Amino acid sequence: MGNRLTQIATRTGDAGTTGLGNNQRVSKNSLRVHAMGDVDELNSHIGVLLCEDMGADVREVLVEIQHQLFNLGGELSIPGFELLKDEAVLALDEALEKYNAQLPRLQEFILPAGNRAASLAHVCRTVARRAERAVVALGNEEAIQEAPRQYLNRLSDLMFVLARVLNRLNGGDDVYWKSERMQRAASQD
Repeated sequence: MGNRLTQIATRTGDAGTTGLGNNQRVSKNSLRVHAMGDVDELNSHIGVLLCEDMGADVREVLVEIQHQLFNLGGELSIPGFELLKDEAVLALDEALEKYNAQLPRLQEFILPAGNRAASLAHVCRTVARRAERAVVALGNEEAIQEAPRQYLNRLSDLMFVLARVLNRLNGGDDVYWKSERMQRAASQD
Protein backbone atom coordinates (compact mmCIF):
# COMPACT_ATOMS: atom_id res chain seq x y z
CA MET A 1 0.00 0.00 0.00
CA GLY A 2 2.87 2.36 0.60
CA ASN A 3 2.72 5.50 2.67
CA ARG A 4 -0.83 6.85 2.60
CA LEU A 5 -0.36 9.85 4.87
CA THR A 6 2.20 12.23 3.48
CA GLN A 7 1.12 15.40 5.27
CA ILE A 8 -0.67 15.60 8.63
CA ALA A 9 -1.30 19.35 9.00
CA THR A 10 -3.09 20.24 5.76
CA ARG A 11 -5.04 23.25 7.08
CA THR A 12 -7.98 22.15 4.91
CA GLY A 13 -10.14 21.78 8.03
CA ASP A 14 -9.58 25.28 9.32
CA ALA A 15 -12.99 26.38 8.02
CA GLY A 16 -14.81 23.68 10.02
CA THR A 17 -15.05 20.99 7.36
CA THR A 18 -13.29 17.69 6.91
CA GLY A 19 -12.77 15.34 4.00
CA LEU A 20 -14.40 11.94 3.88
CA GLY A 21 -12.77 8.95 2.23
CA ASN A 22 -14.64 9.67 -0.99
CA ASN A 23 -13.18 13.23 -1.12
CA GLN A 24 -16.52 14.78 -0.12
CA ARG A 25 -16.20 17.68 2.34
CA VAL A 26 -18.63 17.78 5.26
CA SER A 27 -19.04 19.81 8.43
CA LYS A 28 -16.97 18.59 11.35
CA ASN A 29 -20.26 18.68 13.25
CA SER A 30 -22.05 16.25 10.91
CA LEU A 31 -23.58 13.05 12.25
CA ARG A 32 -21.09 11.02 10.22
CA VAL A 33 -18.10 12.84 11.71
CA HIS A 34 -19.52 12.47 15.22
CA ALA A 35 -19.86 8.71 14.67
CA MET A 36 -16.33 8.48 13.26
CA GLY A 37 -14.97 10.45 16.22
CA ASP A 38 -16.74 8.31 18.81
CA VAL A 39 -15.40 5.13 17.19
CA ASP A 40 -11.89 6.65 17.11
CA GLU A 41 -12.17 7.64 20.78
CA LEU A 42 -13.31 4.12 21.67
CA ASN A 43 -10.32 2.65 19.86
CA SER A 44 -8.03 4.99 21.80
CA HIS A 45 -9.56 3.97 25.13
CA ILE A 46 -9.02 0.32 24.23
CA GLY A 47 -5.39 1.22 23.51
CA VAL A 48 -5.11 2.59 27.07
CA LEU A 49 -6.78 -0.54 28.45
CA LEU A 50 -4.19 -2.64 26.63
CA CYS A 51 -1.48 -1.01 28.78
CA GLU A 52 -2.84 -2.94 31.78
CA ASP A 53 -2.07 -6.49 32.95
CA MET A 54 -4.45 -9.09 31.52
CA GLY A 55 -4.44 -12.57 30.16
CA ALA A 56 -2.99 -13.13 26.70
CA ASP A 57 -6.38 -14.32 25.43
CA VAL A 58 -8.14 -11.10 26.52
CA ARG A 59 -5.30 -9.05 25.03
CA GLU A 60 -5.68 -10.88 21.71
CA VAL A 61 -9.43 -10.18 21.64
CA LEU A 62 -8.87 -6.47 22.36
CA VAL A 63 -6.18 -6.12 19.68
CA GLU A 64 -8.52 -7.68 17.12
CA ILE A 65 -11.27 -5.30 18.25
CA GLN A 66 -8.92 -2.38 17.60
CA HIS A 67 -8.43 -3.58 14.03
CA GLN A 68 -12.17 -4.00 13.54
CA LEU A 69 -12.86 -0.54 14.96
CA PHE A 70 -10.38 0.84 12.44
CA ASN A 71 -12.37 -0.96 9.73
CA LEU A 72 -15.56 0.50 11.17
CA GLY A 73 -14.10 4.01 11.12
CA GLY A 74 -13.04 3.49 7.52
CA GLU A 75 -16.52 2.32 6.60
CA LEU A 76 -18.06 5.36 8.25
CA SER A 77 -15.66 7.64 6.39
CA ILE A 78 -16.85 6.44 2.97
CA PRO A 79 -20.63 6.64 2.52
CA GLY A 80 -22.00 3.42 1.04
CA PHE A 81 -18.79 1.45 1.61
CA GLU A 82 -18.53 -1.81 3.57
CA LEU A 83 -15.40 -2.77 5.52
CA LEU A 84 -16.76 -4.32 8.71
CA LYS A 85 -17.89 -7.87 7.96
CA ASP A 86 -20.55 -10.01 9.63
CA GLU A 87 -17.72 -12.28 10.84
CA ALA A 88 -16.54 -9.49 13.12
CA VAL A 89 -19.93 -9.42 14.85
CA LEU A 90 -19.86 -13.22 15.12
CA ALA A 91 -16.40 -13.07 16.73
CA LEU A 92 -17.80 -10.77 19.43
CA ASP A 93 -20.72 -13.16 20.00
CA GLU A 94 -18.25 -16.01 20.46
CA ALA A 95 -16.10 -13.98 22.88
CA LEU A 96 -19.21 -12.98 24.83
CA GLU A 97 -20.24 -16.61 25.19
CA LYS A 98 -16.75 -17.73 26.19
CA TYR A 99 -16.08 -15.09 28.84
CA ASN A 100 -19.59 -14.86 30.23
CA ALA A 101 -19.58 -18.64 30.85
CA GLN A 102 -16.62 -18.13 33.23
CA LEU A 103 -18.46 -15.65 35.44
CA PRO A 104 -20.85 -16.13 38.34
CA ARG A 105 -24.41 -15.01 37.78
CA LEU A 106 -25.04 -11.39 38.75
CA GLN A 107 -27.10 -10.90 41.90
CA GLU A 108 -27.37 -7.13 41.57
CA PHE A 109 -26.18 -4.29 39.39
CA ILE A 110 -22.47 -3.62 39.56
CA LEU A 111 -20.69 -0.31 39.70
CA PRO A 112 -18.17 0.66 37.01
CA ALA A 113 -15.33 0.08 39.45
CA GLY A 114 -12.85 -2.42 40.77
CA ASN A 115 -9.27 -2.61 39.63
CA ARG A 116 -7.84 -0.20 37.07
CA ALA A 117 -8.16 -2.57 34.10
CA ALA A 118 -11.81 -3.31 34.87
CA SER A 119 -12.57 0.37 35.35
CA LEU A 120 -10.98 1.18 31.99
CA ALA A 121 -13.07 -1.58 30.39
CA HIS A 122 -16.17 0.11 31.81
CA VAL A 123 -15.05 3.40 30.23
CA CYS A 124 -14.72 1.53 26.93
CA ARG A 125 -18.23 0.14 27.45
CA THR A 126 -19.74 3.59 27.91
CA VAL A 127 -17.87 5.06 24.94
CA ALA A 128 -19.05 2.08 22.83
CA ARG A 129 -22.63 2.91 23.82
CA ARG A 130 -22.10 6.54 22.79
CA ALA A 131 -20.58 5.43 19.48
CA GLU A 132 -23.57 3.14 18.97
CA ARG A 133 -25.96 6.05 19.57
CA ALA A 134 -24.01 8.14 17.06
CA VAL A 135 -24.17 5.36 14.45
CA VAL A 136 -27.92 4.93 15.07
CA ALA A 137 -28.42 8.70 14.65
CA LEU A 138 -26.45 8.60 11.40
CA GLY A 139 -28.50 5.61 10.21
CA ASN A 140 -31.69 7.55 10.85
CA GLU A 141 -30.51 10.17 8.34
CA GLU A 142 -28.42 8.19 5.84
CA ALA A 143 -28.26 4.62 4.61
CA ILE A 144 -25.58 2.62 6.43
CA GLN A 145 -24.84 -1.08 6.77
CA GLU A 146 -26.25 -3.04 9.74
CA ALA A 147 -22.90 -4.43 10.91
CA PRO A 148 -21.57 -1.18 12.46
CA ARG A 149 -24.59 -0.82 14.75
CA GLN A 150 -24.58 -4.52 15.64
CA TYR A 151 -20.84 -4.52 16.26
CA LEU A 152 -20.98 -1.60 18.68
CA ASN A 153 -23.97 -3.09 20.50
CA ARG A 154 -22.15 -6.41 21.01
CA LEU A 155 -18.90 -4.65 21.85
CA SER A 156 -20.43 -2.69 24.71
CA ASP A 157 -21.81 -5.96 26.10
CA LEU A 158 -18.42 -7.63 25.73
CA MET A 159 -16.66 -4.74 27.48
CA PHE A 160 -19.04 -5.19 30.43
CA VAL A 161 -18.22 -8.90 30.56
CA LEU A 162 -14.49 -8.26 30.17
CA ALA A 163 -14.64 -5.72 33.02
CA ARG A 164 -15.99 -8.50 35.21
CA VAL A 165 -13.27 -10.87 33.99
CA LEU A 166 -10.57 -8.25 34.62
CA ASN A 167 -11.93 -7.56 38.11
CA ARG A 168 -11.23 -11.18 38.97
CA LEU A 169 -7.53 -10.91 38.21
CA ASN A 170 -5.53 -11.55 41.36
CA GLY A 171 -8.62 -12.58 43.34
CA GLY A 172 -10.75 -9.45 42.91
CA ASP A 173 -14.50 -9.29 42.40
CA ASP A 174 -17.28 -7.07 41.08
CA VAL A 175 -18.24 -3.97 43.06
CA TYR A 176 -21.95 -4.35 43.73
CA TRP A 177 -24.39 -1.46 43.95
CA LYS A 178 -25.71 -1.18 47.50
CA SER A 179 -29.39 -1.20 46.63
CA GLU A 180 -32.06 -1.06 49.29
CA ARG A 181 -33.02 -4.64 48.43
CA MET A 182 -29.46 -5.87 49.01
CA GLN A 183 -29.18 -3.93 52.26
CA ARG A 184 -32.45 -5.43 53.52
CA ALA A 185 -31.30 -8.93 52.58
CA ALA A 186 -27.97 -8.41 54.36
CA SER A 187 -29.68 -7.15 57.51
CA GLN A 188 -31.94 -10.24 57.57
CA ASP A 189 -28.98 -12.62 57.58
